[in-house]
Amino acid sequence: MTDVMEPAASRPAHPSRTVAIETVARTAALLLDNGQTTERTVAAAKRLGGALGLSVTVLPRWGELGVGVEGLPFSDVVPTAPLGVDMGRVLATMTVVDQFCDGRLPIEAAREATAAAGRLPPASTPRFVLFAAIGAAALGVIFGALDMASLLLMALSAGIGAWLRRWLGARFGNPFVQPLCAALVAGMVGAAAVRLNLSDAQGLIALCPCMVMVPGPHILNGAIDLARTRIALGIARLAYAAVIVLVICTGLLLGLAIGGASLLATAPAVPVPFAADAVAAGCAVAAFGTFFSMPWRLLPVPIVVGTLAHAARWALISLAGAHVAIGALAACLLAGAVIAPIADRMHLPFAALGFSAVVSMMPGLYLFHAAGAVVEVVSIGNHAPPELLQSVVTNGATAFLIILAMAFGLIVPRLLLERSQPTPTSRSAAQR
Repeated sequence: MTDVMEPAASRPAHPSRTVAIETVARTAALLLDNGQTTERTVAAAKRLGGALGLSVTVLPRWGELGVGVEGLPFSDVVPTAPLGVDMGRVLATMTVVDQFCDGRLPIEAAREATAAAGRLPPASTPRFVLFAAIGAAALGVIFGALDMASLLLMALSAGIGAWLRRWLGARFGNPFVQPLCAALVAGMVGAAAVRLNLSDAQGLIALCPCMVMVPGPHILNGAIDLARTRIALGIARLAYAAVIVLVICTGLLLGLAIGGASLLATAPAVPVPFAADAVAAGCAVAAFGTFFSMPWRLLPVPIVVGTLAHAARWALISLAGAHVAIGALAACLLAGAVIAPIADRMHLPFAALGFSAVVSMMPGLYLFHAAGAVVEVVSIGNHAPPELLQSVVTNGATAFLIILAMAFGLIVPRLLLERSQPTPTSRSAAQR
């Protein structure tokens, strides 16, 4: 990131329209590709276009992003595919947009800084592996695994899977190979734990390393797009997330089958002490923040918010007897209400803070149990007991309700805040 700071008068007043449109298009594509919400991407692009003297129209789609100028035949289309989440790049890009629109950065320096933001490396492999192990063990605690043997096996399996994902990612461009192979490892480790009776939480040993791979940001981003009537992009995001979940389920079940084990269709709920749940929630939030390449200095904010949200969820479920979907809704409403103004005040991406704080509540456990029950129904055929069909419906419906509650809980505070204060684009227009 460049440190050059120049007044607004020093930058070119009217860069060529071609350069201006290209700058807006590439900046918007960089934000969308790295996990920024569609609405914030469009707002940043319009604000950048306004600073360049253009009234732009942004059309984000899966595969390409178009930028046009109202009343002029100038437009640009750049390739884009929101496959990953890198909040370090999002934050760096948004910082460049803020500096340029505030007149502190000339156009050429802004273009160079944006290109540099797109080249920022993700979280280092040692950090990625370590926090994958911590995240899997933390999720194990949240779902009731409190014995050390089970937690160590979860951490070992998730750590190996994380290293394998990074190794495969450097050699294969297909985004589905990595979760498939990591889930295969998790299934084999889980099968070994079952065959050798190594711990008390044998089912969770296979599931928790897979839960850290559930594409929570893509599911929530897709749900938010649907809520904002961006139907095509929302469906594309959800379809991509669904394929990843399907690949994870395939790898998990295949690994279990190789080891001669099967996944139980249901798992008994185990009460978790409040202190253990709160600490584990903070560890899980830190792990997901690492997966999203969040800078170290930003991690305390989602950790604190995520811990408070999990505490509210624990109280509703354990003390008030509320359904898990109600607990997720309340936790996400709390997280969204706290994070939305913090994100605006600190000029931080809302997706980075919001998703990291609550994505550990994604219903991976229910999704995998539903998938296991489906496989059992198919293998048994017409003689499948009604309990298996009930498990498919119950776990699938619970997962859907939790995802819906999380998306609703996050987006409502964001929408209310946007209605109560002017957007950056409108503020810039008023100042001009």
